[in-house]
Amino acid sequence: MNIRLIAIGAAASLALAGCATSPGYGGGYNSGYGNAGYNQGRCADCGIVTRIDTVASNRTAPAATGAILGGIVGAIAGHEISDHTGGSKGNQNVAAVAGAAGGALAGNRIQQNVTGDSYDIQVKMDDGRVIVVNQKDLGGVRENTYVRVVNGRVVVR
Repeated sequence: MNIRLIAIGAAASLALAGCATSPGYGGGYNSGYGNAGYNQGRCADCGIVTRIDTVASNRTAPAATGAILGGIVGAIAGHEISDHTGGSKGNQNVAAVAGAAGGALAGNRIQQNVTGDSYDIQVKMDDGRVIVVNQKDLGGVRENTYVRVVNGRVVVR
Protein backbone atom coordinates (compact mmCIF):
# COMPACT_ATOMS: atom_id res chain seq x y z
CA MET A 1 0.00 0.00 0.00
CA ASN A 2 1.24 3.44 -0.78
CA ILE A 3 2.11 5.17 2.50
CA ARG A 4 1.98 8.54 0.78
CA LEU A 5 -1.72 8.06 -0.05
CA ILE A 6 -2.51 7.15 3.52
CA ALA A 7 -0.69 10.26 4.72
CA ILE A 8 -2.57 12.43 2.22
CA GLY A 9 -5.89 10.88 3.26
CA ALA A 10 -5.10 11.44 6.92
CA ALA A 11 -4.12 15.05 6.22
CA ALA A 12 -7.34 15.63 4.29
CA SER A 13 -9.39 14.15 7.15
CA LEU A 14 -7.60 16.34 9.68
CA ALA A 15 -8.13 19.40 7.50
CA LEU A 16 -11.86 18.69 7.34
CA ALA A 17 -12.02 18.01 11.07
CA GLY A 18 -10.30 21.36 11.63
CA CYS A 19 -13.38 23.07 10.19
CA ALA A 20 -15.38 21.97 13.22
CA THR A 21 -14.93 24.20 16.22
CA SER A 22 -13.88 22.56 19.39
CA PRO A 23 -14.63 23.68 22.89
CA GLY A 24 -12.12 26.09 24.37
CA TYR A 25 -10.87 24.98 27.72
CA GLY A 26 -9.41 27.29 30.30
CA GLY A 27 -5.80 27.25 31.14
CA GLY A 28 -2.77 29.38 30.81
CA TYR A 29 -0.43 30.88 33.36
CA ASN A 30 -1.27 30.24 37.03
CA SER A 31 -4.10 27.85 36.24
CA GLY A 32 -2.62 24.55 37.41
CA TYR A 33 -2.41 22.85 40.76
CA GLY A 34 -0.12 24.24 43.40
CA ASN A 35 -0.96 27.89 42.68
CA ALA A 36 -2.82 28.46 45.93
CA GLY A 37 -1.79 31.76 47.43
CA TYR A 38 -0.41 33.21 44.21
CA ASN A 39 -2.24 35.80 42.15
CA GLN A 40 -5.26 35.86 44.46
CA GLY A 41 -5.86 39.60 43.96
CA ARG A 42 -8.54 41.11 41.79
CA CYS A 43 -8.67 40.13 38.18
CA ALA A 44 -10.12 42.61 35.67
CA ASP A 45 -11.75 39.87 33.61
CA CYS A 46 -12.75 37.40 36.36
CA GLY A 47 -15.99 36.79 38.23
CA ILE A 48 -18.57 34.32 39.55
CA VAL A 49 -21.16 32.63 37.32
CA THR A 50 -24.56 33.59 38.73
CA ARG A 51 -26.85 32.07 36.11
CA ILE A 52 -26.78 29.82 33.04
CA ASP A 53 -29.69 29.78 30.58
CA THR A 54 -30.03 27.42 27.62
CA VAL A 55 -30.89 29.23 24.40
CA ALA A 56 -32.68 26.99 21.90
CA SER A 57 -31.44 27.20 18.33
CA ASN A 58 -34.03 28.08 15.72
CA ARG A 59 -31.93 26.39 13.05
CA THR A 60 -32.70 22.81 12.16
CA ALA A 61 -31.53 20.26 9.65
CA PRO A 62 -32.44 16.62 9.07
CA ALA A 63 -30.55 14.32 11.43
CA ALA A 64 -27.73 13.06 9.21
CA THR A 65 -27.39 15.90 6.69
CA GLY A 66 -23.93 17.00 7.85
CA ALA A 67 -22.58 13.46 7.92
CA ILE A 68 -23.96 12.63 4.48
CA LEU A 69 -22.73 15.80 2.81
CA GLY A 70 -19.35 15.55 4.57
CA GLY A 71 -19.03 11.93 3.51
CA ILE A 72 -19.74 12.76 -0.12
CA VAL A 73 -17.25 15.64 -0.16
CA GLY A 74 -14.64 13.52 1.65
CA ALA A 75 -15.07 10.58 -0.74
CA ILE A 76 -14.69 12.81 -3.79
CA ALA A 77 -11.67 14.58 -2.29
CA GLY A 78 -10.00 11.29 -1.32
CA HIS A 79 -10.57 9.80 -4.77
CA GLU A 80 -9.31 12.91 -6.56
CA ILE A 81 -6.21 13.21 -4.40
CA SER A 82 -5.37 9.56 -5.05
CA ASP A 83 -6.11 9.95 -8.77
CA HIS A 84 -3.84 12.99 -9.12
CA THR A 85 -0.99 11.37 -7.22
CA GLY A 86 -0.93 8.35 -9.54
CA GLY A 87 -2.65 5.86 -7.27
CA SER A 88 -3.97 2.57 -8.59
CA LYS A 89 -7.70 1.88 -8.79
CA GLY A 90 -7.52 0.01 -5.46
CA ASN A 91 -5.71 2.92 -3.80
CA GLN A 92 -8.29 5.34 -5.18
CA ASN A 93 -11.07 3.28 -3.62
CA VAL A 94 -9.28 3.08 -0.27
CA ALA A 95 -8.65 6.83 -0.35
CA ALA A 96 -12.32 7.46 -1.21
CA VAL A 97 -13.47 5.34 1.75
CA ALA A 98 -11.03 7.04 4.12
CA GLY A 99 -12.11 10.46 2.82
CA ALA A 100 -15.78 9.54 3.23
CA ALA A 101 -15.24 8.48 6.85
CA GLY A 102 -13.28 11.62 7.73
CA GLY A 103 -15.74 13.84 5.89
CA ALA A 104 -18.72 12.25 7.63
CA LEU A 105 -17.20 12.87 11.06
CA ALA A 106 -16.32 16.46 10.21
CA GLY A 107 -19.73 17.13 8.62
CA ASN A 108 -21.57 15.76 11.63
CA ARG A 109 -19.54 17.97 14.01
CA ILE A 110 -20.10 21.05 11.86
CA GLN A 111 -23.86 20.39 11.79
CA GLN A 112 -23.94 20.07 15.58
CA ASN A 113 -22.12 23.39 15.95
CA VAL A 114 -24.48 25.17 13.57
CA THR A 115 -27.81 23.77 14.77
CA GLY A 116 -27.15 23.02 18.44
CA ASP A 117 -28.30 24.99 21.46
CA SER A 118 -26.15 27.66 23.08
CA TYR A 119 -25.87 29.04 26.60
CA ASP A 120 -26.26 32.54 28.04
CA ILE A 121 -23.81 32.66 30.94
CA GLN A 122 -24.31 35.52 33.39
CA VAL A 123 -21.14 36.51 35.25
CA LYS A 124 -20.85 38.97 38.15
CA MET A 125 -17.39 40.40 37.60
CA ASP A 126 -14.99 41.17 40.47
CA ASP A 127 -15.43 44.91 39.82
CA GLY A 128 -19.24 44.66 40.25
CA ARG A 129 -20.28 44.62 36.59
CA VAL A 130 -22.68 41.93 35.40
CA ILE A 131 -22.12 40.61 31.89
CA VAL A 132 -23.80 37.92 29.80
CA VAL A 133 -21.76 35.82 27.37
CA ASN A 134 -23.36 33.49 24.82
CA GLN A 135 -21.36 30.40 23.83
CA LYS A 136 -22.01 26.97 22.33
CA ASP A 137 -20.54 24.83 25.11
CA LEU A 138 -20.05 25.11 28.84
CA GLY A 139 -16.58 23.54 29.00
CA GLY A 140 -16.91 22.75 32.71
CA VAL A 141 -18.52 26.09 33.65
CA ARG A 142 -21.28 25.78 36.28
CA GLU A 143 -23.21 28.22 38.45
CA ASN A 144 -21.16 29.59 41.37
CA THR A 145 -17.91 28.79 39.53
CA TYR A 146 -15.08 31.34 39.55
CA VAL A 147 -14.35 32.06 35.89
CA ARG A 148 -12.45 34.29 33.53
CA VAL A 149 -13.81 35.91 30.38
CA VAL A 150 -11.23 35.49 27.61
CA ASN A 151 -11.84 36.57 24.02
CA GLY A 152 -15.60 36.60 24.50
CA ARG A 153 -15.68 33.13 26.11
CA VAL A 154 -16.22 32.10 29.71
CA VAL A 155 -13.60 29.61 30.94
CA VAL A 156 -12.99 28.05 34.33
CA ARG A 157 -10.14 29.77 36.09
